[in-house]
Formats: sequence, C-alpha cells, structure tokens
Amino acid sequence: MAKEKDSIINEYHLNRHQPDKPQLAVHDLHRYMQLNREDATKPHIHSFYQIIWFKKGKGKHFVDFKAYDVFDHAIFFVAKNQVHYFDGNTEYAGVLIHFNEAFLIQNENEMEFLLKCNLFNNPYQQPSCCMGSGMEAVLNTYIMQMKRELAGDEAFGREQLLRNYLKSFLIQIQRRKNELEKSTNRLPSALDEKRVQLIKFINLINENYHKGFTIAEYAQLLHVSTRSLSDLTHQLLNKTPSQMVQERMILEAQRLLLYSNLNINQIGYRLGFDDASYFVKYFKKHMHISPSEFRKSVA
Repeated sequence: MAKEKDSIINEYHLNRHQPDKPQLAVHDLHRYMQLNREDATKPHIHSFYQIIWFKKGKGKHFVDFKAYDVFDHAIFFVAKNQVHYFDGNTEYAGVLIHFNEAFLIQNENEMEFLLKCNLFNNPYQQPSCCMGSGMEAVLNTYIMQMKRELAGDEAFGREQLLRNYLKSFLIQIQRRKNELEKSTNRLPSALDEKRVQLIKFINLINENYHKGFTIAEYAQLLHVSTRSLSDLTHQLLNKTPSQMVQERMILEAQRLLLYSNLNINQIGYRLGFDDASYFVKYFKKHMHISPSEFRKSVA
C-alpha cells in the first residue's frame, strides 16, 4: 500500500500503475494495526476498495465525519475516496481486504454485479453491517483460498480464481444483508431494480458533482426522463436529485475544509466554482455557517 506524495489528504494506493503485481491484498487486522497504527488512525483516503471485518473487538470506526460502533462480527465497506480512520485500538482481531476497482470489474456485467451488491459507496446507508457468528466459517473459507493463491506462484488462472473468491465472499455478505433487511421490512424485493438504478445515480454524482451537470444531463446518462429520476429518488430517499448533488458537493467541501490545508478560494475552484465568493455563499446556504467558521468549529 503506497502513499501519494504531497496529497492534500493522505491518500494510499494498492500497486498503482503496476499491473504485474496483485491488485488484491488480504491482511490480518491485528498485525496490520500494529504495523500501521500511526497512519491508519489519521484521516485518509484510498484509490482502492477496503473491507474491514472486525471478528473481535469493540471501539469506533470513523467514516466521513461520523463515528460508527465496532463490535464482534461487524464488517465495514469503505469505497475509494471515502475519508475514514481507525480508533487507537490495536487489539482488534479480524481481516482487511483491499482491491482495486479494475480487478473486480472486467466488463459491464461485473459493474452491474458490484452495483447489485449495494455494499459500497452509498452515503444513505451505514457503511457497516453485522454478519453474526454463523457466517464466520463460510467467509473464512474464501479468505483462506485468497491467501493461498496470493502466497503461491503466479500459476495458471490465479487472477481469475482470486476474483471468483472475492465475488463469492461479497455474495455471501450480500445474502446475509438481504436477509437482515427483509426481516426488518426495510427493503421489499420489488424495489431491487430501483435500488440498482439509484446506486448508478449515486455513482454518477460521485464522478461528476463538480462538473456542473444539470439533472437533465444526469437523467440522460441514466437513459431515463428527469421525471422518472425524480420519482426514483423521492420514493427511495424522499429527496430530489438536486438535493443529492448538493449533499455530495457539501460533503467534499467539508472533507477539504477539515482535512486539507487549501485555502477557501482554492477549495472553491477545486469544486468547480468559477467565483470563490459564490462557493462561500453556496456553502453558507446549505450549512448555515461560512466555510471559514466551519473549519474553525471543528479544528
């Protein structure tokens, strides 16, 4: 895991620009925290996806300004570019899985698979869930297979096997998550297709929020009408598409204000505002506090 130099927020990469090296890594959580405690407990981002399986231990994990409880059998899903960090506890037992997007997604069907998993990069749900002790044996089977392949020579089909083991691992977790959601009536199965469409919209926002796209342009990228997009976000989140874009813009502004040394003007330009004073007005309108006041309030 390499660190990006001169990053405004500490940014880490997994064998970036080295396609001959594994694009997947599996770590023992306790050992990882012993070796990387100083970096892991500071706010940082990755260009890869991270799965944190806390088999044992209690504490807090921080993702985008929120603290989430850590408990036995909790599993966290951290998407690329999400700001997160560990608490100071190094006594956790568990597993860390890192993988680059291109490793898992080789074609459009695999992108659809990741969307249907609904585990990563959804700001409207918790980044964690509880697997329960009954899942441990099943998940450990895939962990052991991945470790075995990574430890061996680069034999025929190695990458394909690793990809299949990772997908199987995610499928088992998604099955468990679906069971929990159905038992609490949180997700009627009839909404599955709409949920996938919503996650596609969220991903498009993440990629383009700073480009000034209109809602009509987002709808065009999704091959739906603006009315259909509005109905979708209202039904599932009780929000308008514009609210979702604004929330993503504010989230990034908060990240930069809190975790970078950029000045207010630089942050405004980075977020796509031609006039930095308009960024100040925009932020104050949505947060009821100026960017500089926000920065001081959390310093």
